[in-house]
Amino acid sequence: MLVIKQLHKSYEDKPVLKGIDFAVAEGEFICLIGASGSGKTTLFRCLALRERWDRGQYLYKGNDLVKLNPLARWWQRRDWAYIEEKAVLNPNKTALQNILASRTKYIPFWRRLIGKPGVDEHVFAMDYLEKVGLLDQAKRKTGKLSGGEKQRVAIAKALVQGAQIVFTDEPVSGLDPRSAESVMSDLKHMNEKQKVTVFCIMHQVDLAEKFADRILGMADGKIVLDVRGRRLTGEERRSVLGME
Repeated sequence: MLVIKQLHKSYEDKPVLKGIDFAVAEGEFICLIGASGSGKTTLFRCLALRERWDRGQYLYKGNDLVKLNPLARWWQRRDWAYIEEKAVLNPNKTALQNILASRTKYIPFWRRLIGKPGVDEHVFAMDYLEKVGLLDQAKRKTGKLSGGEKQRVAIAKALVQGAQIVFTDEPVSGLDPRSAESVMSDLKHMNEKQKVTVFCIMHQVDLAEKFADRILGMADGKIVLDVRGRRLTGEERRSVLGME
């Protein structure tokens, strides 16, 4: 589905990514880990097309995104979703309204004008709130939700968009252990039931070990670890994080 070949990037002539090569299969749940300064955030943002790189190939469904014009590139990634470290939601709208806002392209123009989606759209959005366990919070403004609840609304938004790939940037940062577990469980459920490819950058190695199908580890601008999801050995942790 995604193939990266010899991806390089520098900041002010300082190499940050040094020839990255890997492929992502459809339906994989991948966690990217690494110490601060390893290059993982830069790689993640390049993958999500939030930053440009200096050279290399980026193939998506056989098309090289680097060579496409902006419109064609947008068309190729129209089924991608990006979930920020802090969920980007309208705090003055309810959870349901935030999700319905992601269905704009499916709602007839005249309904968008009057601001009243149809019954089918309403039911559809409620179904996805139920999938992330927030049906009882549908009419509550997101500004009053907890951090974990906001992230779960963001996951529901990705689902209703029909996303085939979801990039998640530190989705459980700052959450208590119980909320972090719930958010990761929702992402895993989405991955398994909807066959959505999930690419997640995170610091919590224990959660990566528990939920990922595959763990990529970075150090000094290179991928130094590529293993199936499992508990990492002490040597593997040291190679990526410099710790036991």
